[in-house]
Formats: sequence, structure tokens, C-alpha cells
Amino acid sequence: MTKQQRAAHLLQRLNELYPETPIPLDHTDAYTLLVAVLLSAQCTDIRVNQITPALFALANNPHDMMKVPVAEIQAIIRPCGLSPRKAAAISGLSKILVEKYGGEVPADFAALEELPGVGHKTASVVMAQAFGVPAFPVDTHIHRLATRWKLTTGKNVEQTERDLKKLFPRESWNRLHLQIIFYGREHCKARGCDGKSCLLCRELFVKP
Repeated sequence: MTKQQRAAHLLQRLNELYPETPIPLDHTDAYTLLVAVLLSAQCTDIRVNQITPALFALANNPHDMMKVPVAEIQAIIRPCGLSPRKAAAISGLSKILVEKYGGEVPADFAALEELPGVGHKTASVVMAQAFGVPAFPVDTHIHRLATRWKLTTGKNVEQTERDLKKLFPRESWNRLHLQIIFYGREHCKARGCDGKSCLLCRELFVKP
């Protein structure tokens, strides 16, 4: 198969395997999604979902969150790791959202990436899942599988994102990034597949 043929096959098969793509992080609006995605850095979605109920019971909007002492935020989110930096970022971005955006999360990549603790991947997830703007957030699962499936030779997530955007239809991006994550977690783990063992790797690379 050519690279484009592999991409077309993967898109068809992932749509069959994962017709529904629920967002793994529990949230109620753009703000709680933003905070949850920020917390998910170097932390599992399961752990984040265990932590956020207590945090959002304390404050689930930027107006209330900016009033919470950073130490109190940190105490709640400590199990997520990197808690000093994440707590400061949550407090800081909440204050900026109130002072600059009227307490609303801006539906703008550049504005999101200017917020404390918000990088391109976090901004992409929020734009895709909160606002429906086509984006292709690339995490370690997607980078690993895109390389394994020979869709990219990118040495970093930025190059992988550019390559995947060229291969797949724009309207598929928001669903597809979740489908790849789901598949990687369930079937094609870093140590569980040698590039020929799981269902899709066999279909792509093992001759019948």
C-alpha cells in the first residue's frame, strides 16, 4: 500500500471500530475541559477524572477559581503530578479569562496558547472538542502509531501533526484523533505490538 492508501484504509477501519468517540475527560463546558486537558499532561485521563470532581466542586468557573488559593488547588490536584506548575497555571489562566475575556474561554488558537500552561496540543483539544473547530491534537499515542503505520517520518509531534493533516480529510480530524488514541490504548500499545501483531498492523503490513 502507498501512504495514502494506508491512510484511507485506516480511516475506514477506525470509523468501523469506533463509530462513537466520547471525549475521555469529564467536563461540562469549555472551561472545565480546558482545566482537565491541562491536568492530563503526563497523567492518565482516568486519574484526571478522579481528581476533577473535587476541584470543580470547589470552583467550576474562572470567576470562582481565581479566588481559590493556589495552595488549595495544588492540594487537590497533587495526584496528577506537576501540581505546583499546574496549580499556578489554573489560577493564572482563570484570572486572565476573567480580566481579558469576560470569563469565557476564547475560541481562538493564538489566544488559548497565550494562557499559562496551555500549549498547542491543549489548545487543539479545546478548539476541536469544545468549539468543533477542525484540529488534530497529537499526543504520544498518535505520534507513536503514525510512525508505526508509516504515515510520518516526523521526529516530533509538530511534524506528525502536519503530515497527518495532509493525509486525512479536514472533516475527519476531530473524530480521528480520538479514534487513534482509543485504538492505541486498546490494541496497539507500545510494548504490546511489534508493528505486525495487532489487527490494523496486520492488515497494513502482513501479507496474506
